[in-house]
Amino acid sequence: MNFPQNLKYTSEHEWIRIDGDIAYVGITDYAQEQLGDIVFVDIPTVGETLEANETFGTIEVVKTISDLFLPVAGVIMEQNDELEENPDLVNKDPYGKGWLIKMKPTRMEDIDNLLDAEAYKEVING
Repeated sequence: MNFPQNLKYTSEHEWIRIDGDIAYVGITDYAQEQLGDIVFVDIPTVGETLEANETFGTIEVVKTISDLFLPVAGVIMEQNDELEENPDLVNKDPYGKGWLIKMKPTRMEDIDNLLDAEAYKEVING
C-alpha cells in the first residue's frame, strides 16, 4: 500500500497536498481499497467555505455511501470533473488523477494538526 511522504493525512482517510496557496484533497489508497469499486463521487460544496472536518461530499460504492471530510478549513474551488465519467480513477490512482477537490485553505496552520505518512500508517495498522 502506498503512503506518499509529501502528503498529510486525516484519521478519516483523506489526504491533502499543498501546492503554493492551493491544496488538492482525495482519499487514501487504504480508503479506496476498503471501499471497493467507486461508482459515483458527489461534491455539492464547490464555492463554499467550510471548516476542517466538515463534510464536503460523498463517495458511493456498490453497497454504501461514505461522507468525505475536509482536512483543513477553506474554500472549495473545484471538483475533479474527470470523476463524473470515470469515478474509478479514485481506485486506480488515488494520489494522482483520482484527486477529489481543489481548495484554498484559509488557515494554513490547520496542516500542522494532520498526520504524516508514518502516523497515518499507525492509525490504520492499529
